[in-house]
Amino acid sequence: MEPGQDPHKPELPRPTVWPIGFAIGVACLLVGLVVRSWPAVGIGGAIAVVFGFLWVRDLTAGARHEPEAAPAPAEAQPPAAPGEPARFPRSKLLEASTLGLGAVIGGVVTVPPLFVALIPPFLKQSRDEVDLGPVEAYPEGEFVVTTFLERPEHGEVSRRTAFVRYNGLLEGEPSFTIISNRCVHLGCPTQPNGPLFDERQETVKTKNGQQVTLIPSQPAGFGCPCHGGAYDTEGNRTAGPPVRAMDRYEFAIRNGRLLLGDAYSVSQVDGAGANAKIHKYKIADPGNHVDGWEQIFYPIQPQP
Repeated sequence: MEPGQDPHKPELPRPTVWPIGFAIGVACLLVGLVVRSWPAVGIGGAIAVVFGFLWVRDLTAGARHEPEAAPAPAEAQPPAAPGEPARFPRSKLLEASTLGLGAVIGGVVTVPPLFVALIPPFLKQSRDEVDLGPVEAYPEGEFVVTTFLERPEHGEVSRRTAFVRYNGLLEGEPSFTIISNRCVHLGCPTQPNGPLFDERQETVKTKNGQQVTLIPSQPAGFGCPCHGGAYDTEGNRTAGPPVRAMDRYEFAIRNGRLLLGDAYSVSQVDGAGANAKIHKYKIADPGNHVDGWEQIFYPIQPQP
């Protein structure tokens, strides 16, 4: 005890750099999640864990080490009974119980939301391929407005629409352009800017008994009736508020049938048809940039 210090005044903890290091680690982890940099996430998490451990250890030093009490006069000390066990102070038992209960309650309250918020982006939540019918149902060079159930087990709520065009053969294999009708501004359904040939509407059945509706169209592009977004026939933005090209679907051909794969986002498309060069990215929500410096403002997203 320093000269002049009040012996009854509790001693305050010494200032340390552990909270600063912990905050830096958390900030690095969050920035890594935002910019999708896994090394930054790992480094930030490691820094936060190390400095958090040192911080907690420093805070609990007083509870782990009993202050040395001044020895009582010899006549005031009761003789210790032979073999008597050491007593644990009641105050320390209550303190440990309170801290333990608080830790359990804090874990129950915070861990589930953190799991729901952070884990899904690291999981690939894929679905089965969707049968869109025989390849012969899609005339070469013509768009077909195709309506289908993306997840038949979910019923009508999973009904989707795509603009499908058969581009002919590319290196001996059928080539298709499959564009999602979801506007990449706010997600409204876009429409072909051109005639729909309803009299040629056709319904084909998939192998699992589902029905796919095909309506031929001759669009000069695609438009969103909600906010005026406009796209060309390759899905590139030509006007309005959208920030990128329209999303597309992967596809496969098996036993002469067109199978729809996972959706993905596109920044832009160079060229057209079978020879188009597609700048492909992981699927992103409407309104989100997928390239350029603006992408750093959009956090990681669960993959459908």
